[in-house]
Amino acid sequence: MHPIQNNDNRHFHRILYAAEANLHCEKNNWNCEIIDLSLKGCLLSFDLPWDENQEKLYTLTLVLSEQAKIEMVLTAMHVVGNKVGFKCEHIDIDSITELRRLVELNLGNSALLERDLLALTEQNPR
Repeated sequence: MHPIQNNDNRHFHRILYAAEANLHCEKNNWNCEIIDLSLKGCLLSFDLPWDENQEKLYTLTLVLSEQAKIEMVLTAMHVVGNKVGFKCEHIDIDSITELRRLVELNLGNSALLERDLLALTEQNPR
């Protein structure tokens, strides 16, 4: 669980976080593995190549403990075989609190987290 170090100009730091999660849409459920997470989305891996509708909204559930979980409403942004990059469209206050804590712990640098939060608010002005 370490931040991905690369030289591109991403607005959000991604953390490697290998964990099982569940993705659902309407009556469909998929078990998946989280490859990485950020405040703005995630990269997921599935057992089979992804051929679902990219325009639908999906809900990701990541259980961290009996008391803590992260739920995000996502849209698929890019697909390469069985790996899908999703953009976060909505996250509730409890989930963003847990995600923020997870990102902060893994970045090990609160200044980087503050930069991510600033970028998030700049992209979603009220």
